[in-house]
Amino acid sequence: MLIRNVEVQGAGRVDVRVLGGRIAEIGKRLDGTHGSDTPGAPDDLDGHGGALLPGLHDHHVHLAALAAETASVRVGPADVTGRDGLAAALSGGDPAEWVRAIGYHESVAGDLDRWVLDALAPPDRPVRVQHRTGAQWVWNSAALRAAGLEEGTGTGTGASDGRFWREDERLRGFVPPVRLDLEGVGRRAAALGVTGFTNADPHPADGLLDLLSVLPQRLLVMTVDAPVKLMLDDATLPAPAHLASRIASLRPRPVAVHCVTRVQLLVTLLALDEAGPVDGDRIEHASVVPAETIPWIGHLGVTVVTQPHFPAERGHAYTTDVDADDRPHLYRCRTLADAGIPLAAGTDAPYGTHDPWAVIRATVERSGGEALPPESALNLFTGEPQRPGRTRRLTTGMIADLCLLHVPLREALDALSGETVRAAFVGGQRITAPE
Repeated sequence: MLIRNVEVQGAGRVDVRVLGGRIAEIGKRLDGTHGSDTPGAPDDLDGHGGALLPGLHDHHVHLAALAAETASVRVGPADVTGRDGLAAALSGGDPAEWVRAIGYHESVAGDLDRWVLDALAPPDRPVRVQHRTGAQWVWNSAALRAAGLEEGTGTGTGASDGRFWREDERLRGFVPPVRLDLEGVGRRAAALGVTGFTNADPHPADGLLDLLSVLPQRLLVMTVDAPVKLMLDDATLPAPAHLASRIASLRPRPVAVHCVTRVQLLVTLLALDEAGPVDGDRIEHASVVPAETIPWIGHLGVTVVTQPHFPAERGHAYTTDVDADDRPHLYRCRTLADAGIPLAAGTDAPYGTHDPWAVIRATVERSGGEALPPESALNLFTGEPQRPGRTRRLTTGMIADLCLLHVPLREALDALSGETVRAAFVGGQRITAPE
């Protein structure tokens, strides 16, 4: 394939030849000897002066959960209001099917348990509601009965009040199969220029790799072929020495440690200090980063993979959910970048938007001194899949995972919209629908 008349950073307006899935040549007015001596051969593409970029890589996403969205009912603050709105949402659809509701936050209708759901949903309809964080499911009595988990007939956390905290792995065998629209996930992501995903589930389900193979994007799965995902929760937080021992047992593999509170970050830094960091170690989310920890993170050389759009998406809830002392330290970007800390981003979809351009735009529009310039914000999604903090540049020999825009880069950075994407390529093969 020869992509003609495109803007490549550092090279200006050029042609780009792709052979064997890699960029073979970058130059002005390249001839057509790649497969035809005639310019305009079937595998030629005129870029019309649009920018050609490395394909975007979403460095933290939950693909199976994202694919289940189409079979779910959204009940977040932007979707329903109050108990009446929640009750209406839980009562729709086929009465013979389970209700899988997602995105819930307490601002909708307060705290949930099985009895609250029993009062809101039809009495014989199994209902399960996932919190916006993805950490907790709440089941009504009908769901517990249908799964054999009702108090007296089942065992385990949640049998009494219907609340299950981080028990997805155990619960998989108790719920009916959910239709996963992975083709839709891949198609929508390709239209946004996404050519790769890092799936961030801590305990990938058996057969997940085969399931995800329908995606046209390049794929890394944490714990399988990417860093080992380590989950931390304040209620069960290990001592730093215990976490260090766990990390040491995994070496030489890098780890990706889930850190969403101040104490989780401190325990992680102490553990990495003791175990010793390796290239590829990551801190996921880094939701709260006190200023005094920034030099420490820099010294360890770990990469931070964050969600800079969450303050925009969840700002109102953060005013009540987050301690006032922590709010100035949420989802840092500029201060980390200025300290030389390798930085990347993931959408965390479906727990955040699936659109990386929306994340980039939110990063540019951040307040509190944490905004990044547009090009730096874009680079949060152009890092190497295994080393997210290392920005890829188009050079000869690199794998041809590419994003072609309708417009030059400067115009795209002004717009910060997925509508500027014209085509996406993985290994030189187009994965977007033809024009």
